[in-house]
Amino acid sequence: MPKMKTKSSAKKRFTLTATGKIKRKHAYKSHILTKKSTKRKRNLTQTGYVDKSDEKRIRLLIAK
Repeated sequence: MPKMKTKSSAKKRFTLTATGKIKRKHAYKSHILTKKSTKRKRNLTQTGYVDKSDEKRIRLLIAK
């Protein structure tokens, strides 16, 4: 059976940490920023972690 290929879209969006968690960026930070508060924009800049319920699906996409 051949090796599983990594999905290019997932490769660009997710990174694995040393502890095995999957790091991601927040959405809604690209445009229409005038109506969003400074606090909201600041919090969207920071990275987050993928939820436990989605982790298995994303591991299949990044093939790890």
